[in-house]
Amino acid sequence: MNAPDSIEIKPAAGSGTQYTAHTPERDHHLMDDAEQAARRQRSRRATFIKWLRKVHGWVGLWGAVLGLMFGVTGFLLNHRGGPLKVPTGEPQVEEMQIPVPQKPLRSPMEMAKWLKKELNIYGKPGRSRREPAHPVAWGDRSTIQPEFWQIGIMGPSHGVQAEYWVGNGFVSVKRTQNSFLATMNNLHKGVGLSVGWVLLIDTIAGSLILLSLTGVLLWTELNKRRVVGVVLIGGSVIAAVVCGLM
Repeated sequence: MNAPDSIEIKPAAGSGTQYTAHTPERDHHLMDDAEQAARRQRSRRATFIKWLRKVHGWVGLWGAVLGLMFGVTGFLLNHRGGPLKVPTGEPQVEEMQIPVPQKPLRSPMEMAKWLKKELNIYGKPGRSRREPAHPVAWGDRSTIQPEFWQIGIMGPSHGVQAEYWVGNGFVSVKRTQNSFLATMNNLHKGVGLSVGWVLLIDTIAGSLILLSLTGVLLWTELNKRRVVGVVLIGGSVIAAVVCGLM
């Protein structure tokens, strides 16, 4: 019995089973890519908001105490005069006369340095006045008025005014002790303070600027009603201009 050279297999009649190659759907992959891009964008936004909150919090903590002081003193300075004046208390005034040193004083500034050391005064010498000797009339007579010096030494909690007639044996000193609120106002204005205090206050001013910027950014990132924010900012600027021009 001889075997056939080839065997041909034919599909059964009526069989509906067909095998086709699976091809990936292009739209499915595009949807996955878009979703991944959206997730990455949301992740970057969440990281940015988290970082922004940290900056806002730490900057606010740095300027919290001094910011409170500047808020109170700013309110007091804004109401230092006019119909809405807020009183800060009456200063206490003391006067005395102190003998001049054996070494002659040569200028008002030298007198101020000597008084600071002699009376243990804290503060910076202010503007001095030096009036030279000149003739003055006294009734029907004429005389020479000696040279006159005047200088102030100002500090946050006190102020000292010194007057001296050259050739006299003493210096007249008037000391003004400020109230607590007046002292806070002088701290706000930096009266009689060093460069270190000025630089410290510069950092507080910078922190207030950063707080404003980060606050606006946080509001715009967390609140989608940006039109309301623009209206509020614009309204505050317009109100400030109108009130300033009234």
